[in-house]
Amino acid sequence: MAWFKKTREQKIDKKVKIPEGLWVKCENCKEIVYKKEIEKNLKVCPKCNYHFRISAMERLDLIVDEGSFVEINPEVTSGDPLGFKDTIPYRDRVKEYQKRSGLREAIITGDALINGYPVVIAVMDFSFHGGSMGSAVGEKIVRAAELAMEKKIPLVTVASSGGARMQEGIFSLMQMAKTSAAIGRLKEAGILYISILSDPTFGGVTASFAMLGDVIIAEPKSLIGFAGQRVIEQTIKQQLPENFQRAEFFLEHGMIDMVVDRKDLKETLGMLIGHLSSAPQ
Repeated sequence: MAWFKKTREQKIDKKVKIPEGLWVKCENCKEIVYKKEIEKNLKVCPKCNYHFRISAMERLDLIVDEGSFVEINPEVTSGDPLGFKDTIPYRDRVKEYQKRSGLREAIITGDALINGYPVVIAVMDFSFHGGSMGSAVGEKIVRAAELAMEKKIPLVTVASSGGARMQEGIFSLMQMAKTSAAIGRLKEAGILYISILSDPTFGGVTASFAMLGDVIIAEPKSLIGFAGQRVIEQTIKQQLPENFQRAEFFLEHGMIDMVVDRKDLKETLGMLIGHLSSAPQ
């Protein structure tokens, strides 16, 4: 009866080994994209134009003139006013983020040129403690604003933050009023202030200096807000609109002035400074 038996062909499993880190899943469209393709595109998804998070130094490389950036107040770092401890002491947590990110704090401030125009610039970095605003971040923003007033040149900030740094308690929340007051003095002095919102910009940062710009720019599809969508829906007992808290929704409802692609950001800043500021070139 051998002719009734089917012969089974031996199957050979051919597993192709793909090195880790070659592909990236886009957080917006969920497509798998070749990592090098994203990097060549200034870390923007070629499928849906989602702008991936970038570090503060990468941001500076993109928007300021080459070799023009000079850091100010690098020594300002967080203290531990409450002696706070969760799973580890707060001081150790700060050291851990410093080691991991290569930064001393969640923001870098300095002098720079943008298309030849002198500016004071402050750039947040989400990789440091979620870009949270503690007393050191607030102090550095205030000092940047004061330097802009002293030099009579525009202030540019780039926000990327989850909000206030709650390990510092009330000292962190005070930074909302402190930075807002500094921006108020800047406006009284007639100094241009441009605020750039990147993904994400939330909490106390949104509720203070980030939304006080003379011109407020956001990167495409950036998530912007105070509380998260789920918290809002649970509070008001209603379903929120599609793309609620995205940059395009904010632009449509008059909360921001412009949505600008990363590749066009430097030219846009140069144009705005040239038209709206008396800063020398």
